[in-house]
Amino acid sequence: MIDQSILVLDEGTTSTRAMLFAQDGALRGVQQAELTQHYPRSGWVEHDAGQIWEKTLACARAMVDHAGGAARIAAIGITNQRETVVAWDRETGEPLSRAIVWQDRRTADFCRRLKDAGHEPMIRERTGLLLDPYFSGTKMRWMLDNVEGVKAAADAGTLAFGTVESWLVWKLTGGAQHVTDASNASRTMLMALDASGWDGELCDLLGVPVAALPRITDCAGELASTTPDLLGGAIPICGMAGDQQAATIGQGCLSPGDTKATYGTGAFILANTGMGVPFSDNRLLGTVLVQLAGERHYAIEGAVFVAGSLIKYLRDTLGLIETAEETEELARSIPDSGGVVVVPALSGLGAPHWRPEARGIISGLGFDTGRAHIARASLEAMAHQTRDLASAFAADGARWTALRIDGGMAVNDWMAQDIANVLGLKVTRPDFVETTALGAAMLAAVGCGLKADLHDAADTMIGAVHAFDPQMDEESRRRRLENWAAAVAKV
Repeated sequence: MIDQSILVLDEGTTSTRAMLFAQDGALRGVQQAELTQHYPRSGWVEHDAGQIWEKTLACARAMVDHAGGAARIAAIGITNQRETVVAWDRETGEPLSRAIVWQDRRTADFCRRLKDAGHEPMIRERTGLLLDPYFSGTKMRWMLDNVEGVKAAADAGTLAFGTVESWLVWKLTGGAQHVTDASNASRTMLMALDASGWDGELCDLLGVPVAALPRITDCAGELASTTPDLLGGAIPICGMAGDQQAATIGQGCLSPGDTKATYGTGAFILANTGMGVPFSDNRLLGTVLVQLAGERHYAIEGAVFVAGSLIKYLRDTLGLIETAEETEELARSIPDSGGVVVVPALSGLGAPHWRPEARGIISGLGFDTGRAHIARASLEAMAHQTRDLASAFAADGARWTALRIDGGMAVNDWMAQDIANVLGLKVTRPDFVETTALGAAMLAAVGCGLKADLHDAADTMIGAVHAFDPQMDEESRRRRLENWAAAVAKV
């Protein structure tokens, strides 16, 4: 294994990537392909599961060739957009419908009925989650109720449900393994945080057959192996984690209190809480951070649904910018946002508000408002949403002393500084911001024995960081937060 690489399959919301890592964490290669976004109705978001598989396989093959063949790959790590649900037939191995993406809000009415019936306290206590369309279980129920092929497969006993990593492992193993790791399982609303398997009462409540669900595994170990024909040889799959848990590991947040924020399509903040099952009184989420040798470590999480997707919206739908990078130049071109505030509730408000029916607004418009003001206010929204979460974490007894940031948006120096300013805290950013993939590589390295444990992996695979210290006076911070609170109240 001296010079073998680790292959990571990083399944994002807008693209799929295969990334090749050296054992010291250096990136050796990357192959990326865009994923088609389907929006059949307002609030609905879908992916083609067949396209996810085909593009992932093509990217993986390119990286295996780049490495010099399957024998040069020590292990595969997989990380994925969480909560997205795929339904397929065990006999044909083919999808039964489009995948329902984590952003999708179609089950809001079902969630409301369950909440009105008084089920949310029990669900929160067992799963750490709130009754919201975000999570996988209600999506599965919707498929059973509304997709004829899914119901027929359930009746025939051939239905398989899974999140994206589960779907990929099924395809990579030729249908030999139907598994999910504990971090992804904890996002379904079907697994109790302190239980090793699926919760029968929760499955009955949501109407999801346990027989259709995957087996829950550790996040590292000899989890499965690819069929030799796919990649030119059998390669062990030794690491799996949901994208935000993987990013937390990739940031080295391995001790209680360590906190990271990932700014990608959405924004997700996790604070390591150790081995005690977490519970939030402030509408944050309890989740499995990682499971190793059957032992679980947990985190508290705050999820913001719209972050980088807001910039994409400015570019692709409104046409206000040509590239995402342009937002930094526009933000620096003016002294402030001119009173403009953007509340990016394009798919509802996530934590700590949890208002799925909310819709985004741009407030404070005047004849002097230009695209620079809207671009700057859009970046400022990232700091505002982060500050809302910081307050909720503090109220839960998990006050931040610093924040580690990553993700595609984090390369924007202006935004990183603005987050530090509004939080009044030091913000650090690794030189290598793709910590989601790095975390999956670390898990795979531990799983195949290249690293002794995650602390060893962190010591040898995580590189240098850049720090941003707060530079905003208290009065300016107060005005910003008051304007934000007023705008949020409108939605």
